Amino acid sequence: MIFGMSKNKNIDKGLLRAEIAQLIYAALTMLLILFTWTNFQNPSGLLWERVTMVSGTIALWIVYRIWPSKVVMLCRVGYLLVMLGHWYPDTYELNKQFGSFDNVFAQYEQDMFGFQPAYIFSKAFSSAFFSEMMYAGYVSYYLFFVFTIFIVFFRDYSQLKHVTFMIITGFFLCYVIYIFMPVTGPQYYFYAIGEESVVAGNFYDIGKFFSETQACLTAPGWKDGFFYGLNQLAHQTGERPTAAFPSSHVAIATLVMLMVTRMKMWKWLMILAVPFVLLCFSTVYIQAHYAIDAIAGMIYGIMLFVILGGLKLKKCGG
Repeated sequence: MIFGMSKNKNIDKGLLRAEIAQLIYAALTMLLILFTWTNFQNPSGLLWERVTMVSGTIALWIVYRIWPSKVVMLCRVGYLLVMLGHWYPDTYELNKQFGSFDNVFAQYEQDMFGFQPAYIFSKAFSSAFFSEMMYAGYVSYYLFFVFTIFIVFFRDYSQLKHVTFMIITGFFLCYVIYIFMPVTGPQYYFYAIGEESVVAGNFYDIGKFFSETQACLTAPGWKDGFFYGLNQLAHQTGERPTAAFPSSHVAIATLVMLMVTRMKMWKWLMILAVPFVLLCFSTVYIQAHYAIDAIAGMIYGIMLFVILGGLKLKKCGG
């Protein structure tokens, strides 16, 4: 039975490695809050949020120990995925005290390309069709980790824990970088310095500009588009001036593509191939990332695959 109680008396009732990764991240960020307490407007609230999320993880683990079924395991994994929607914008609360490295990245981008791809791309390709294609690619991001985990759940349950560990831990490792090396991305930085400075190649340090505001440029493209609207909804819900380098969208998508290839899930690989290409370009098109963020994300995704044990994955069962 897919959702029935397990009959295996030797079932592992310990915490998932993905849950341990979440607990470690929560503990590390708690320490950061405690050591920089006076830099936060509501440090006690940030601590309480972590206690609440950790409590949810522990509660589901206890339920699984009492009723070790696949449906409870799915709830445990689902909880970790849902909580990513909190951990991601939370990096803004932690890193805004450090300022921004955008001037360094924008200048490096200028030196590499001679212009700003995030500024030029959407202006060069402004048609409604191209815009929707880019935004569809960006929205497809959720296919890469949510649906992949569910497909593994139904096709090869034995690999679910490891697949979940790689994806969840990959996210948390990205978040650690975001906290200590804040980069807001073009949509925020270009707003701060103004279009004239972008065109002139004048990229200066904005310090803690975004510690008081979350204002950004209006997203480029066809504003009446369906996928444009979906992206704006997601932006309003969870986007903050944080987490640009490396692109977690590209990093996790690259990680998943390598995992799917390793498990020989060829049909799923074919389904994801076009969205993957679109996603890599769309991160720059919608001005969420510098081009070097996307490039670094791809390299980082390959590193995550190797470091987190991607080679241990086996061919996914029928």
